[in-house]
Amino acid sequence: MTTHRKRPEADPVPPRGGLQKKRSERPQGLKDLGRQRPNSEGQQRRFGRRAWLAAGIFGAGLPLAAGIDGLLITPRRLEVSEHAVGAGLSARSPRLRIVQVSDLHLQRIGSLEQRVLEAVHDTAADLVVFTGDMIARQPDIGQLDAFLGECPKRPHMAAVIGNWEYWAGMPPQRLASLYERHGIELLVNRSITFDKDGRRIRLTGLDDSRAGAPDARAALVDADPCQNHLLLAHCPVARDASPLPPEHPATFMLSGHTHGGQIAPFGIPMVLPEASGGYVAGWYRDGGTPMYVSRGIGTSLLPIRIGSTPEVARFDWSLA
Repeated sequence: MTTHRKRPEADPVPPRGGLQKKRSERPQGLKDLGRQRPNSEGQQRRFGRRAWLAAGIFGAGLPLAAGIDGLLITPRRLEVSEHAVGAGLSARSPRLRIVQVSDLHLQRIGSLEQRVLEAVHDTAADLVVFTGDMIARQPDIGQLDAFLGECPKRPHMAAVIGNWEYWAGMPPQRLASLYERHGIELLVNRSITFDKDGRRIRLTGLDDSRAGAPDARAALVDADPCQNHLLLAHCPVARDASPLPPEHPATFMLSGHTHGGQIAPFGIPMVLPEASGGYVAGWYRDGGTPMYVSRGIGTSLLPIRIGSTPEVARFDWSLA
């Protein structure tokens, strides 16, 4: 059945003379409205000018906001990321807690660096690793000495060297002496072992891929295979360019170097440093050794971070 909308009822036809009366009683406002038609062309011009002005303000404000964030906000933030490794093993498996500090580029111990120290303390790690580029200038060696002096002492502490330590004129021997004063072993193509709750752990550190000479075979010469094997290398490209001998596979690998792109709006890096291997940040499990690339703490070349928050990474490793 078709439904018809009701039309509004029409006013009754007025008596003769009534129409004239109604016309004479027409509200004054309606007369004025009838005489003053809007100038639509002028309104469009005014709207167009306002739209362009708003777009200009927005266009100018967006880079300004990004600049303020990149200079003053994101570089001063700190995230403690948390990760589980070997989670498929028995819940009764002993666990090793690791905290990774990377790419500090230390110049002074400010509020960010104090929060890094607090984060290392709060994680109560069994193993603390420093994955290179702790300083970028030789005069900052004193600041690094002070930073390591304030760093909580954990049962096991190790480090690898990065490209900026080399470029700062810091020979591995001098850096090793500094680390040794604070109970930290510098691993340059070298491997060590230690025990945790009856499980053997191997820790291997490679030389820097960009400024040094990584040698995985030399690092593991005369070493016995170990089920729990952690590899440290500053540059992620070592995953592909410096593979471990097949008899010594790594359980996983920790790296840094990229700063997560450092300037990476929406997570897309504008540029990656040489020896990044195309890796940016986070986990890579696509064949090969599982690898985590830290975004690091500091900056290089430009004191800016966009879309790449500084990071201390914590790992709970269920041992085999």
